[in-house]
Amino acid sequence: MKYVTTSIALCLSLAAGAAFAKEGVTNPVVKERMDLMQMIRAATATLGDMAGGKTAFDATAATTAKTALAVAAGQIVVKFQPQEDDPVSEGAPAIWTDFAGFTSKAEGLVTAAEAVDVTSLAGLQAGMGAVGGACKACHEAYRAKK
Repeated sequence: MKYVTTSIALCLSLAAGAAFAKEGVTNPVVKERMDLMQMIRAATATLGDMAGGKTAFDATAATTAKTALAVAAGQIVVKFQPQEDDPVSEGAPAIWTDFAGFTSKAEGLVTAAEAVDVTSLAGLQAGMGAVGGACKACHEAYRAKK
C-alpha cells in the first residue's frame, strides 16, 4: 500500500509541474501538449485522490477518469511528433533523439491506465502503482531538468 501511495503522490507532483509551466507558453503546438498533460494530471488526480482516501471511491467517476486518462495518454505520441519547442516547455530534446523510447514509455502509460480495475477501491489502489510508475519513467527520461 505504501508503494501505491508513494507512486500516486509522485505522479501527481510530476504532473503538477506542467500546470505551472503552462503560463507564458507562446507556441500553440506546445500549448496543446501542455493541455494534454493537464488532462492526464486531472484524471490521475481524480483516481489518485480516491485511491489515497482523499475522496470517497466512486466507481462511475473512477471509470470516467480512467477512460479520460487512457484516451489522453493515447494522444501523447501524436502530440509530440512535431518537433517544436517553447521557452516554457519542459520537454527534453531526448524526446526527439529517442522517439522510439519516448513512444514506448507513452504506450506504457496507456497500458497502465487501461489495466486499472475501477470496479473496486482495492482494484483502483492496486492499479495506481503502475500508473505512477509510468508517469515517473517518462518524466525522468524525457522531461527537461530546469
